[in-house]
Amino acid sequence: MRAVQDSYPDAWAHCFGCGRLNEQGYHLRSYWDGEETVARFVPRPYHVAIPGFVNGGLLASLVDCHATASASAFAARAAGVDLEREESRRFVTASLRVDYLHPTPLGPELVIRGASGPISGRKVVVHVTLSAPSEVTVRGEVVCVELPETMKPGHPLGA
Repeated sequence: MRAVQDSYPDAWAHCFGCGRLNEQGYHLRSYWDGEETVARFVPRPYHVAIPGFVNGGLLASLVDCHATASASAFAARAAGVDLEREESRRFVTASLRVDYLHPTPLGPELVIRGASGPISGRKVVVHVTLSAPSEVTVRGEVVCVELPETMKPGHPLGA
């Protein structure tokens, strides 16, 4: 099964969290799991906030990157696009809300799940949970928008 991020055109595959072309990044990969999306990530010892717990900025980054990939997947499915064979539309974050419900332990694999909220035009709302190992420790709501023209290669403000 192909990860959503693997359907991104090369020009948009450099994200620190999920870009396959970013050698220093996390390389987060999001996949379909029924009607939801799922990604898995094992924090390294240097992702520490205080001994034994994961840094909140990393957790927000994982929620953010999984949500934008999920938005691509949900928009593709709604449009009848097969991401196993076709490129996806690239989404970026317009709004990120993260609620830290419990401290997230450092060590176990983190499971990040996305569920689709409303889809309208260029906007997709994604509801995200992050669990470690089976307890939801973080919940997020991310408003994702299709990559604006100003961020596309060739635009004076883009790369």
